[in-house]
Amino acid sequence: MTKRTLVLASAIVAAFALGLTVDRFALAQQQPTIKRTILQRQDDPGSPKYEAVMGISEIPAGGTSGKHRHPGIELAYILEGSVELTHEGKPPMTVKAGEATMNTLGGIHTATNRGSVPVKILTVYIVEKGKPLAEALP
Repeated sequence: MTKRTLVLASAIVAAFALGLTVDRFALAQQQPTIKRTILQRQDDPGSPKYEAVMGISEIPAGGTSGKHRHPGIELAYILEGSVELTHEGKPPMTVKAGEATMNTLGGIHTATNRGSVPVKILTVYIVEKGKPLAEALP
């Protein structure tokens, strides 16, 4: 094997390994890491179609909810940490502990924890019964 062939083979192997690493890193960054714990559910007295769902959402440092939407509205109060919310078509906004926000019916959004500590969010959803709380989107 000539020196030129050895260098070329080494370069191809290195490029392949770098491609795999970058690909795996990109996939790891896109995977949702949100944990939702349901505290209670209650029928909406004004509509048999909807229910209120209260829960705690937690996103670890560097984690994300992934791009998603809800079959209703989501009211959120940040208990600990801070979260960057990106609503489709709007610039990102940061919501900190002690602040509240809302996601509208079907509004596409992503919540990302850019901080160094986990974020904990008290959430209340008014959603259609029988549908999942969140629909992941590509």
